[in-house]
This record gives sequence, C-alpha cells and structure tokens, in this order.
Amino acid sequence: EEVKASHILINGDDEKTLAKAKSIRAKVNTKNFATIAKTETEDPTGKNNGGDLGWFSAGRMVPEFEKAAFSMKPGEISEPVKTQFGYHIIY
Repeated sequence: EEVKASHILINGDDEKTLAKAKSIRAKVNTKNFATIAKTETEDPTGKNNGGDLGWFSAGRMVPEFEKAAFSMKPGEISEPVKTQFGYHIIY
C-alpha cells in the first residue's frame, strides 16, 4: 500500500513552533496548500515543489508521520503532527 502526501514542516519542538504550525494550519486548504508550502515549509526540498513528497510505502517515513499519513482520507489536511524533525501539516 502506498499513499501520496505533501507537507509543510516547521522545525522545532517548543510551544512557539506548535503555535506557528497551528497558525499555518488555520490558513491552508486544498486549493492553497502548495502555495503556502512554498513560502512556509522549513523542509528545503518542499520550497520548490509545494511540499510534495510523492508516493511512498510503509517504512519510508518516521513512524508518527507515517501513521498520520496512512490514516487520512484523500483530500484531508492534518492538524500538526509532531516528529523528531518538528511539526508537519500533512495533505
């Protein structure tokens, strides 16, 4: 099984980082996700492609990210998901 996902990453694990991620989550929708990802993500590869991670199978991403991505319905945007890299907003 594979899923296709995009994400916006905010680096860090403190309250300020979470607040920034929540603020971005409040602004994004399916129509503007890629545009906002290009300016807001702190994942260097995501700046150029709107946060697109392409298709991936189980075992390719960190467990917290993977669990969220595989449990989402197509077109859904997650609340911030915390991993060792920071907070991800997954689409």
